[in-house]
Formats: sequence, structure tokens, C-alpha cells
Amino acid sequence: MKIKGILQENAITLPELKEELLNVEAARLEKEKEMSYELRRSIEHANQISKTSAEKSRELVQALKQLDKVKSDVAFRIASVMPRTRDEVRAVFGRDKFSHTPEELDVIIDLVITHFR
Repeated sequence: MKIKGILQENAITLPELKEELLNVEAARLEKEKEMSYELRRSIEHANQISKTSAEKSRELVQALKQLDKVKSDVAFRIASVMPRTRDEVRAVFGRDKFSHTPEELDVIIDLVITHFR
């Protein structure tokens, strides 16, 4: 299948992707269409890796965006990965220009833990 152009682009978290993939799976099963290998593997991966609900992940993204040093793309990565330690949070930030204090990292971890429940 060739892609001719992108009509719309939205950032979503892994739990939101899982929800969308399950909707696609349900629609395919309803129409008795075969699912491709890639779709089956994507659904399996999303089920295994996703750690929270789509609603909670979106709430976490909004809470993370309120913090000073957290950009939108990093907020979505954090909500998808759900890091639990300072090292994991630092890994999500990668080569970010800001250096984060232990207190800032703890605030992010607290938000993750709060939205994980």
C-alpha cells in the first residue's frame, strides 16, 4: 500500500494506540476480514507494553505539560513508557537541553505513579 499524503497528524500515547488498534481489530472481525501479520503483532505489542488506560495516560500528558521543563513530545513519551525511577526518566529526556534536578525528576515520577493507579 502506498501512502500518498498525510491528512492529519496527532500525537497519542501507547495506551491510546492500544485502544485504536482494538477498535480496528473489532471492526475487522465484524466484517470477517483477515488481519495482517503487522496488525496482529502491533496489537500484541500494545497489549503487552501498555501499562495504564487511555484516559489516565491523556490526563498524565496534560499534567506533565504543566511542568516548566517538559515539552509536549516528551510528555507523550513519558505517558507511554511510564518511567518509575530517575534513571528511566532521564533516559526519556535523552539529549534534552535542560538538566533536571532530582526534585524535578521526583515530581515527574510522582505524577506517573499517581496516574498509574
